[in-house]
Amino acid sequence: MKKRVLSLALAMSMTVGLLAGCSSKPTEESKAPENSPEVLLPESEAPAANLTATQKIIAEAEGMTMEELAKKAIEESNGKMFYGVGNSSRGKSALPLFIEYLQTIDPSYNMEFEWQQPKNNKIFDQLTADSLKDTGTFAMTLIQDGNQIESKMVQPGILDTFIPKEWAEANGTTADSYTGFLALQTLNKVFMYNNTGSKTYDNCWDFVAEGEHGLYMDIDSEIVGKNFLYMLTEDTYAGWLKEAYDKLSDSEKAYFEPTIKEMESEAADLGLGADGAYALAWIKLWVESYNAQTDDGPICNTLVDKSATDQFGLLVYSKLRSVEESNSVSVNNINVAAYQDGFEGIGGYGYCHYLFVTDNSPLPWTACAFIAYMTCTADGFSAWGKDMGGYSSNPVVAADTEAEYHHSEGGYVDGVNQFDAKNDRGYDWWTTNGKLVLEDPEYCADVAFTVGSWVEMLTKYSAG
Repeated sequence: MKKRVLSLALAMSMTVGLLAGCSSKPTEESKAPENSPEVLLPESEAPAANLTATQKIIAEAEGMTMEELAKKAIEESNGKMFYGVGNSSRGKSALPLFIEYLQTIDPSYNMEFEWQQPKNNKIFDQLTADSLKDTGTFAMTLIQDGNQIESKMVQPGILDTFIPKEWAEANGTTADSYTGFLALQTLNKVFMYNNTGSKTYDNCWDFVAEGEHGLYMDIDSEIVGKNFLYMLTEDTYAGWLKEAYDKLSDSEKAYFEPTIKEMESEAADLGLGADGAYALAWIKLWVESYNAQTDDGPICNTLVDKSATDQFGLLVYSKLRSVEESNSVSVNNINVAAYQDGFEGIGGYGYCHYLFVTDNSPLPWTACAFIAYMTCTADGFSAWGKDMGGYSSNPVVAADTEAEYHHSEGGYVDGVNQFDAKNDRGYDWWTTNGKLVLEDPEYCADVAFTVGSWVEMLTKYSAG
């Protein structure tokens, strides 16, 4: 509902970093590109006549407590059918808990529900088609890929952002002053490598070195992977790549230097910053070398087997939760690269699951209440919070989740640290020491037709 701003205050505490969701940057020096879109006033400051019916409800809802919203939801949806759609199937697990919460206020309350999870990036087509109805089918959505959300969903007015009052207070802001999408959580994909051989990876440039072929979910299978590549060209992250390159030995630099030189003119043509050539070189070498996979699950299953000597991948951290230990398979067969002493450069990337109310929502009050429940209570977040590698955007919920599940000691068994890779160091560590590259929807949308077109040419050339 509100216009997002590309550059937010940086190098803040974990609370403020989470406030910005995937739109945050890790250093105070990071600035918006010169060609970034003009910052507009939040829609809440626009004349009420310019708001749609759903946006007017959201404006009212943003001043209400969760209990007040719950009463509105009960009045609106008791005995009705609620349809949600999302990139995560766990909305189906969260909805029964939400209904139970509403029943604590009104024991007679009941609501049927259906949660859909479209495959192959069809969620955008589904929401677009539904938006053509006067009253839509879907009440709300949980959706990823900030680039397409910005360009295909928010700018055309299909989705509206609702900022719950308690969420804003927990993040030290107000709904009116907040200028971003509402993130349910940040997820991380991290570099991991099999440690049963002698090979180590102590610099992010090792992942694009000669002869390396990292296991990676193909960027055409999961579009957020493209956003990762786009974000590497942003000044902060390009600077991280330059810093890591400077730590390499002369012999290692000799392999990469020709590609970096080759990319200098490309970086200039694309309007990138001083370290843009390093970003483009890393991207080029990565796209030309990675071993494309269709899902992160098989990547994890491969890497934790002792037979995967000297292989590595970039995959969702939480996949380690489902590893079943055996004689040949163990979490101890892998190292999380960023956790190793002396590792230099980017440790992975982070992207968000965002929550929106559809602008033609049939149940806007119930959608707002459900969104507040997921983002303002540990129970509401529990469908996602039970696993490591997913961090609530609400610092209070994040703390409550850690207190409940102890992800920082996820590798401990009976008080003994048996699986060190499963000891999640948390959002604050990953976005500082771990050098997690964070998706910024505005930046991704801004460079989609420049850097994005260049990446498309790389992928076509590599496929050919």
